[in-house]
Amino acid sequence: MRAVRKAIDLSGHGLRSTSQSSLRSLAVQRNRSTKSTAPPPDSLGPRWLSEIKQRIGTCLTFGATEEQTHRAGLILSEVARNWRELVVGSEGFLTDPTRRGIHRRGVIWGEMDSMGHVNNVMYNRYAESGRIEWAQKLAQLDPENKKAWSTLFAPTEAGFILRTITTEFKFPMRWPDHISIYHKLHNEPTPDDAAIVLDVVVMSELHQRPAARLSEDILIYDYTRAKKIALPKFMYSMFLETWKLQEEARRVNMEKGARIGEEVRRLEVETWDREGAVEDMGS
Repeated sequence: MRAVRKAIDLSGHGLRSTSQSSLRSLAVQRNRSTKSTAPPPDSLGPRWLSEIKQRIGTCLTFGATEEQTHRAGLILSEVARNWRELVVGSEGFLTDPTRRGIHRRGVIWGEMDSMGHVNNVMYNRYAESGRIEWAQKLAQLDPENKKAWSTLFAPTEAGFILRTITTEFKFPMRWPDHISIYHKLHNEPTPDDAAIVLDVVVMSELHQRPAARLSEDILIYDYTRAKKIALPKFMYSMFLETWKLQEEARRVNMEKGARIGEEVRRLEVETWDREGAVEDMGS
């Protein structure tokens, strides 16, 4: 029983008992949804993490053997360690310390407004700060062109000019919380590109899901000639390398998520979703 309680605590959800007929109904609905003719998703989805925890919790509260509880605990431990990689890495965002933007920055009380949540304007500022940090990380990976990278945000040589930014708010984030901000290239770069589009996600560490998503359309501008230009060679090379890493991160984390989903499904079949299953009501 102690092992069961420990695994439930790891899930981070308040769990309740559910009738077997209701559980089977949910399973049928889930299985139907996976048979859609739509193309496969580009990521695991923002609610994948909470759904995995909830499904494991249902298995444990229905009744699991010691061996099944141990397996559930291993899955929950893996998810707890790698949730950022699974949630945003499956979209192609790079979460490695050498590539990510801002990691676990505390939300400040003064960033909230009179409605009691982080003011909408702050998300644009979060994205801007994350973009600068993201570019500085690229500069550290390319020491030969460190000076050129350092001028991107100063009106001196070739640099970035934000042309448009759009923001999609996902839920009202409140203090106290921490945020992690990730940027990724929206398209594979080409040598002739005179602009790039960056996808941005502002992750709530407390809720472990996106609080906002943004899109930044950025011109490459030569301040000495007062005109937009194609990507400088050093920038194109780094962006192309970054794009390849993004695609690899997407593939690897989608495979991890699929494997975890299969392991959870096996637990469901072994516990509540089988013929003759009887819920453990305790003694």
